[in-house]
Amino acid sequence: MHKPGTRNDYPGLLDRLFALLLYLLPHHLLSAVMYWLTRNEWFLLKNLMIRAVIRAYRVDMSIAEEPDPEHYPSFNTFFTRALQPAARPIIRGRAAIASPVDGTVSQAGRIEQGRIIQAKGQFYSTQELLGGDPRLADMFEGGSFSTLYLSPRDYHRIHMPFGGLLKKMVHVPGRLFSVSPATTRAVPRLFSRNERVINLFETEAGPMAVIMVGAIFVASMDTVWAGTVAPRSRRISHWNYIGEPPEPVELDKGEEMGRFNMGSTVILLFPRNAIEWSESMQPGTTVCMGEQIGEFVTQKMSASIRG
Repeated sequence: MHKPGTRNDYPGLLDRLFALLLYLLPHHLLSAVMYWLTRNEWFLLKNLMIRAVIRAYRVDMSIAEEPDPEHYPSFNTFFTRALQPAARPIIRGRAAIASPVDGTVSQAGRIEQGRIIQAKGQFYSTQELLGGDPRLADMFEGGSFSTLYLSPRDYHRIHMPFGGLLKKMVHVPGRLFSVSPATTRAVPRLFSRNERVINLFETEAGPMAVIMVGAIFVASMDTVWAGTVAPRSRRISHWNYIGEPPEPVELDKGEEMGRFNMGSTVILLFPRNAIEWSESMQPGTTVCMGEQIGEFVTQKMSASIRG
């Protein structure tokens, strides 16, 4: 892991001005326009967009499964590109927790009194993050969280941090604020206000939530079991996967579970006394998908996820 010099303080004037602009923008209209642009297959447009992002963000195409930018039929296929299998080895070990994404640690720590830290001086409630469900929030009271930010240069597929059996998926409609460090500092309760998909798994050490948070231009998130998750209803939508057809969704550590169609954030939740984050999980630290970011407390490990 590498910890670059980043500011992790209170919002400055520019942060607040940028946040004010975001409040005024039509988030979902912009997302709809971006959806069309990123899936347009006109070769001049898509090649121009792809080349611009590669230059601006210094995207490393040498590790992509398809390294030639012009071979992607659309910008979105480039943005959600697969990597060569050897580029991201998955940490071994029964208790090891793997990073689900390439990204930067925004925050990591304990859930205290039902609150999660967003940035210095900024908090939001676990219950609000989990769609207002007090039973879900109780599962993680006193537990551990980590917030991982994906920039436009990062690999945008999401993988399992630990093996688990899918129990529930919840889509929570909301705003689409940017999730950049500037807006994280300036917009109160950002992650519990943005649109998000909550994926609840049962693991050997208890429940694990992998929450995909949408952002500006990101109102389209995919999972491997449901495809694009974008209900037309603006109400909270629930899907239960225990005892329901088709076959149960059980994924091993490191398996792909979803993807963002533009950059965004993943939040991980674990229950009380279940895990310990690695010492390197500090704000500003970069992580690669598959590397160890924590481990389960071994005495909490059960013989089977169904045990």
